[in-house]
Formats: sequence, C-alpha cells, structure tokens
Amino acid sequence: MNKAVVLLSGGLDSATTAAIAIAEGYEVIALSFYYGQRHQKELQAAQKIAQTLGIKEHFVTEINLSQWGGSSLTDKSMTIPQDGIEPDVIPSTYVPGRNTVFIAIALSLAEAKNAQAIYLGINAVDYSGYPDCRPEYLQAYQQLAQLASKAGVEGHAPQLVAPLVKDSKVDIVRRALELNVPVADTWSCYQGSETPCGLCDSCRIRDQALIEAGREDLTSNAVKK
Repeated sequence: MNKAVVLLSGGLDSATTAAIAIAEGYEVIALSFYYGQRHQKELQAAQKIAQTLGIKEHFVTEINLSQWGGSSLTDKSMTIPQDGIEPDVIPSTYVPGRNTVFIAIALSLAEAKNAQAIYLGINAVDYSGYPDCRPEYLQAYQQLAQLASKAGVEGHAPQLVAPLVKDSKVDIVRRALELNVPVADTWSCYQGSETPCGLCDSCRIRDQALIEAGREDLTSNAVKK
C-alpha cells in the first residue's frame, strides 16, 4: 500500500483531508505540530481523530514559533480578531512561515518513510487570503521538493496534494459528512476554552458552513448547549 503523510491539525479541513487520503487508498501517517499556539485543544482533537480514522502512526513535533511571535495565535499579548473577515486584509491570525516550516518537516518524514504523497488541508477560498494557502505557493513548493531531496533527484519526490484548496467551506463540510469524519471531535476555534467561542473568524466560517449544509446541530452554539 502506498503511504501518505497528512498534516493533521485537529481541525475540520485536515481531518477531512486525512479521510480523503484513506479513501484514495493510502496508508496515512499523521503529522501534528505544537508550534507555541495558544492552546493544545487542537492537538487533543488530532489525536482523537487519528484514532477514530484508524491511523496507526501519528507524530507530534514541537517547533516553538511563539518565541518571536508575529501572530495573535502565538502571542497572547495580541487579540484574536472577532469582527469578521476584511476583504484583501491578511488577519493577525496568519502565522509567519508556518506552512513553509510544516511542509519542510513533512517532506523529511515522507522521504524517511518512503511516502509517495503529502496531503495538506489548506484552502484558498475561505481562509482570509493567507499567502501560504494558495495554489501557486504549492506549485513552487513542489519544485523545491524535487530539487532538495534524494527522492526528488531520483525522480520520485513526494507529491503535494491539497484536495480542498479550491473548495468552499460548505463543500468541505459535505465531503466530511460523506466520509464519516467525526466532525464533532474536530477543533477549529482559535481560542482554548472548553467550548468553541463562536466569534473568531474560524468559528464563524465553520458555523455558517454547517448551517448551509443543514447541520446546525454541530455549530458552536449547539456545542455550548
């Protein structure tokens, strides 16, 4: 069976991506990061999702990006935005270099484990214009993968696969439900309270999509009740 490394954050998108990789016949190796984010709720969710999906190998790696801050997700002196997405404005929740660092580690793991693909849950439609969630970013990184590794020089660099990159959030929710992803166990909220805040950009986008998909029972307000 071919292998795929999946970046598993614990959120809805990454969980759906893992389920897609499994459905496409890959033996999935999950990779999660503690990068100095405000809380570890998403890592707890990632571990639960990996177990539910039957993923046997799950690596959790620490890379402390909070040492230099630059994002409201890693610097607690900054405020998590709650006013909704502003067009053409990259929000403070963007973490400098995060995906570039994560994919580099994923490439190392994939080469060491002889994995043929790296699956990423990035999305260019709903996620506030993050520069490292665009198709052209992935294309450039694929070139790096081919140039910077033994596997690439030998002509079989792992392929970077982003099956949700052009999907709307409601499309992602529908795919998750079709694949029996444990949506209730995923964590997308930027805050670290016992229940999702329902106010941050991530909660707003997720909740609206769930409502449009007819699953209001899984929104933040439903969880709180």
